[in-house]
Amino acid sequence: MPAQIDIKEVHWLLDIVQCIDVGVVVLDRQYRVEVWNAFMENHSGLGPDQVQGRSLFELFPDIDRPWLERKVESVVQLGTRAFSLWQQRPYLMRFKSYQPITGQADFMYQNVTLLPLAGQPVEHVCLVIYDMTAAAVAAQANG
Repeated sequence: MPAQIDIKEVHWLLDIVQCIDVGVVVLDRQYRVEVWNAFMENHSGLGPDQVQGRSLFELFPDIDRPWLERKVESVVQLGTRAFSLWQQRPYLMRFKSYQPITGQADFMYQNVTLLPLAGQPVEHVCLVIYDMTAAAVAAQANG
């Protein structure tokens, strides 16, 4: 018997996804955007209605497509998480840096976690994007 969905819990989870200070993007296997949270809207300038159902590569042509496709494919095939650290690849999507005090970075440094979402085969991948600009600027200042 399937577990009953508690609507109250669903609303809480949606509130959390919208309010956390990380980007949350869910892509289908054709790289079309299905979920786009407030962090992504605030940093990209694109609302959910502008990105829903559109290809991530169409929205952000500067993404290194072969690299992201390899990462996503490994997540799908292995059913495990994958990571990208700002030290290896400074960003997935080039967002303007919002460091009002230091202003020492031209773009937002990002860590990215790629998560396979439930289902066999995996049909959706979640990208979690962390703003690592403060850490990157500090690390660069310390040599």
